[in-house]
Amino acid sequence: MIFVDKIENFVSFLEKRIMNEVFYELKEIKSQDHLSKCSFEIILHFLSKVQEFLVLYETKVDLSTFDSYKLNKSEDFVTEDFVGELQKIFSKVNPSLSLVKGKIRDIYISRS
Repeated sequence: MIFVDKIENFVSFLEKRIMNEVFYELKEIKSQDHLSKCSFEIILHFLSKVQEFLVLYETKVDLSTFDSYKLNKSEDFVTEDFVGELQKIFSKVNPSLSLVKGKIRDIYISRS
């Protein structure tokens, strides 16, 4: 598995993918100092192949940095809005790319 720190770099690696799906999942993050306060991050994955090995690329984006989140919109709205923006970005890279909600990471780890 390769973790990519910046989403811009993650997008640049998309040309290495072996399928047109980019998988995403949401993860709740509780603040250590404020247990009642939490935010969410979206985790993105795609599969590539290096020689005969499958490689999973992963990145994370903290949704609290997204403008809709700062405007105190509902979490569902923020997620849909952010996923929509990501889909637009991925479509510019390649129109056949699609975001799919799912946990491909678990499947990948179980097969590795």
